[in-house]
Amino acid sequence: MENKNHILYRRFPPSEPCSCDVCRYFCHRPGWPLVSEARSAIESGLAGRLMLEFSPDRSFAVLAPAFRGNEAFFALAEYSVNICTFYSDGKCRIFGKPYQPIECRFCHHSRLGSGMACHEETGRDWNTAKGKRLVRQWLLICGLGFRNLESVAGIPAVCFKNKYCF
Repeated sequence: MENKNHILYRRFPPSEPCSCDVCRYFCHRPGWPLVSEARSAIESGLAGRLMLEFSPDRSFAVLAPAFRGNEAFFALAEYSVNICTFYSDGKCRIFGKPYQPIECRFCHHSRLGSGMACHEETGRDWNTAKGKRLVRQWLLICGLGFRNLESVAGIPAVCFKNKYCF
């Protein structure tokens, strides 16, 4: 695992593998990775399998595995009913890889209710200069850069006006 000394790995350690209904259901909603995990996914050629999600207050954004059909774009509500792009045949195709999101590593049926703390800390990792820089790089890689628009955290303002972005 890249950056295995990240403080959040100690606070939110990987769970045991499980394929129960609860744990498989977690795969319906892609987990947030740390900035270093998303960078690893991009470096592994997976930029086109990610999507851009916004924080509730839209002060920062997170690159996460896409909803199926929503790859390489802003997270759109209409695709949120789809499962993670990396989940197929009842298995996570990136399980154990350096770019498997910390939330996916941590979530487990035995930890119900404790995922929000992991989610909030992961968000803090993205609300940094390194997180915002990676988002801007990804926007360029995916051809989503917009010029001459006011932006927040390097994210095109046009998306904030789109009712489907979240």
